[in-house]
Amino acid sequence: MNRNILNAVAAVAMVAGGGAVYAQKNPKVGGAAMYPTKTIVENAAASKDHTTLVAAVKAADLVGTLSGPGPFTVFAPTNAAFAKLPAGTVDTLVKPENKATLTGILTYHVVPGRITAKEIAAKAKANGGTATYTTVQGEPLTFHKAGAGWGIMDGKGNMGRIRVADVYQSNGVIHVIDTVMMP
Repeated sequence: MNRNILNAVAAVAMVAGGGAVYAQKNPKVGGAAMYPTKTIVENAAASKDHTTLVAAVKAADLVGTLSGPGPFTVFAPTNAAFAKLPAGTVDTLVKPENKATLTGILTYHVVPGRITAKEIAAKAKANGGTATYTTVQGEPLTFHKAGAGWGIMDGKGNMGRIRVADVYQSNGVIHVIDTVMMP
């Protein structure tokens, strides 16, 4: 396993006996330290694993919003997640004429408020094993226990996983995910 995968696995929120959720303190994401004093955009821009996401956020004119006070919870797909999309999808989405579609996809990865892995676990426990949150885009994302971490499912039934949880920002929290969710 390469070092990035090992780091991501080590930082994944792990559920231990009794439902307690633990996350790595001050995790590195994409080889960069994540600082709780920086905004979501500042930290994401430092991650070599999120260059596609940052470019998409810029193309959708969401930098100002995601640099604002929030708080926001961002389920941040990695470059590898974007690479799983059909060839040419990202290039098409970042074109000016597709800004509305891109904005819809990106805001589908954002939930208002600061939602931690511990809160996802508690909500799932209280709701028969799943936790559902409505995104800024307006449609829900659903979370369920998946091994030692959490799975995420979009409205189309696509499944992904949270790979690094609870990356705290000055204006919210990021959870790194391995799949682009589609509304």
